[in-house]
Amino acid sequence: MNGSRIAAVGHYQPAKVLTNEDLARMVDTSDEWITSRVGIRTRHIAGPDEPVDELAAHAAAKALAAAGLAPGDIDLVLVATSTAVDRSPNMAARVAARLGIPSPAAMDVNVVCAGFTHALATADHAVRAGASVRALVVGADKMSEVTDWSDRSTCVLVGDGAGAAVVEASDEPGIAPVLWGSVPEMGHAVRIEGTPARFAQEGQSVYRWATTQLPPLARKACERAGLAPEDLAAVVLHQANLRIIEPLAEKLGAVNAVVARDVAESGNTSAASIPLAFSKLVEQGAVRTGDPILLFGFGGNLSYAGQVVHCP
Repeated sequence: MNGSRIAAVGHYQPAKVLTNEDLARMVDTSDEWITSRVGIRTRHIAGPDEPVDELAAHAAAKALAAAGLAPGDIDLVLVATSTAVDRSPNMAARVAARLGIPSPAAMDVNVVCAGFTHALATADHAVRAGASVRALVVGADKMSEVTDWSDRSTCVLVGDGAGAAVVEASDEPGIAPVLWGSVPEMGHAVRIEGTPARFAQEGQSVYRWATTQLPPLARKACERAGLAPEDLAAVVLHQANLRIIEPLAEKLGAVNAVVARDVAESGNTSAASIPLAFSKLVEQGAVRTGDPILLFGFGGNLSYAGQVVHCP
């Protein structure tokens, strides 16, 4: 085998939906204020009895079913999350236990909003190196648990959910080399810290960085796949807000691509946002098997990671 590919994807969101009108009854805001600034209309919120690993396991089970695989077929579980409450057991081990995966390597990846694309690259590397045959890669976050619901600048942004992908060995590479990096000296711009942990960010700094520095990096990710942006069938960026997604996609020059805008329905779900939006595009038939799709995560630590994948 010379590469790896995504065999299937799946996603999950809690049943409870929080609208902009609901938020207007909680803090000084309005539907017009939220939609004009971030483009978000609704978000899904997990209950106190819905931990991160439960969200992750639901999405992972759907991906396994779509791939026609049993839990025992998986030998590596990677969960990208920044909202794990406990240090041990980690989320990957908890997801493996929920699904009945017998003896996988189980690791968490905490790169906040860029976590899924980092974890996907790690799975690709493990499969290419022969350390894994089939990996389960999950992005899951419960942002509602680290949100200050009295802070209107952040509480309007967040949602909860999970998305997953099954990565397996293949004759032809279906996951292109990753382009990744960070700006460590600006890591303070997005934070989940303190006791209790709370999400905070310097919104203008993040906006300027994302809309000016990331487009050339996204183009480099396409170059590593041997493609031009106009060759892409879809672009799935981290679903931060529409005021970042739309300028970034336009500057990238992916003129023939479907641009995922799941943020309007789901809010910013951090590490879950890319696999969640990707899985919805597949489910809706907006992309076809074999289509080249750019996945590009960015955010916390001012980290970024992107790669072109073939649609399962």
